[in-house]
Amino acid sequence: MELTPPLLRLREVAAGYGAVTAVQGVNLAVPEGAIVALLGANGAGKTTVLRIIAGAMDPWQGTVSFSGREIQGRDPDWIARQGIAHVPEGRELFPLLTVRDNLRLGAYCRPDRAAIGRDLERVYGYFPALKERAKQRAGYLSGGEQQMLAIGRALMARPRLILLDEPSLGLSPLLVTEIFDIIRQLNQTEQVAMLLVEQNAFLALPIARHGYVMAAGRIVLDASPERLLGSGAIQQWYRGAKQ
Repeated sequence: MELTPPLLRLREVAAGYGAVTAVQGVNLAVPEGAIVALLGANGAGKTTVLRIIAGAMDPWQGTVSFSGREIQGRDPDWIARQGIAHVPEGRELFPLLTVRDNLRLGAYCRPDRAAIGRDLERVYGYFPALKERAKQRAGYLSGGEQQMLAIGRALMARPRLILLDEPSLGLSPLLVTEIFDIIRQLNQTEQVAMLLVEQNAFLALPIARHGYVMAAGRIVLDASPERLLGSGAIQQWYRGAKQ
């Protein structure tokens, strides 16, 4: 019996595209204020899980509960207003808008308009490079700066949960280290929960409280980061996935 229900819980979730099953029997939980890593190779179903949570895709079966309330099948706008922010793979910024305007769009559903300016400065505090480029079009930013902007835009919504899809994608090792340091800092300082989708287990697990590994649309490993890394299960799984 759970004393404290998780902030997010998926139970027996299945979904797909047309007649093709993408995920099946997915069960996972994200505690309040925790980072949870969802790992796996390309095509494992990780992004589909995030799309279901964010409301961009309806599950065929199963439930998605957020703060004790089922949210599957609801519109993305409604889900965002409940406190879930999605940082998608590829960032999906508005390239012709300025950095500042992209950030302000993250707060579109907030009723407390007077506080948005203060939160903008708060985001600049985490990402000084964005303040320097506030009037620059987002399409001219480097890959690392665009990833910072995508995370900053999510923060502007004041979410309780951030869905992060492959934040290391396409970045240099130095920038990846910087981005993951910021993710850890945001989690600790803002107490915002995160579901972190990554291919690189050795980046994600050290900052996570719990880890799941997906393969062929199913959860195949489910344990603490220490157990996953210490047992050699991750290494064995990656070797098997590449064969």
